[in-house]
Amino acid sequence: MDLPFRHELALMPDLRHRLRQLRWFRATFRSSAKVVSETFGVRFEIDEAKLTRAFLDWIEVMEAQKRFADVDRADFIVFAAGLVLRELIRQAPAREISGLTEMIETEANAGSAEIVRFWPEGFLYTNYCVSAILAVHEQEFGTAPSIDKCADDLRTWWSYRENATEMPAYAVAFLDRFLGAEPNWITPDRAQSRQAMQRALGSSPVSEALRQL
Repeated sequence: MDLPFRHELALMPDLRHRLRQLRWFRATFRSSAKVVSETFGVRFEIDEAKLTRAFLDWIEVMEAQKRFADVDRADFIVFAAGLVLRELIRQAPAREISGLTEMIETEANAGSAEIVRFWPEGFLYTNYCVSAILAVHEQEFGTAPSIDKCADDLRTWWSYRENATEMPAYAVAFLDRFLGAEPNWITPDRAQSRQAMQRALGSSPVSEALRQL
């Protein structure tokens, strides 16, 4: 997956906290849409009301589970981005308006361009969230997760679009899959059900308290 916005995000100081502020969330999402547009020759119309609603709903859901950040912060960053993706797909704040008539397709971006042509809005949402994960991980831990080859597989995106459109929570599971993790398909939007959290809870001093919640 081409991630043209990743490095721009990584230059923003204290990105993890800034993305929890509405103005930064909106600004970075618009910038991501601009970069994707310039890279692939697509154009997006952004509904600011829907984008704001996606942010507010995300904050509400994330705050209810943020205690799990103390269990495994690296995994919680991925999970939080998955919740963003869920809300973006649910609220659908972006709409491709060029009709894909001006797409830029090169040998270098051929794999991603095929996906953009198939689901431009979904690519934008996913690209934004993956870029944020990698940039935050680089800032917080000095390294970033690898992208699994299935992220460039159009067949996977067919399944992703069909399932996440019907049940947006599946976006969390597909994002995990794109990052090479084992998805939780049963309750993907519950932090406690994640494999990384379960492993950490087994040895964490706060595990007993969290299990009782």
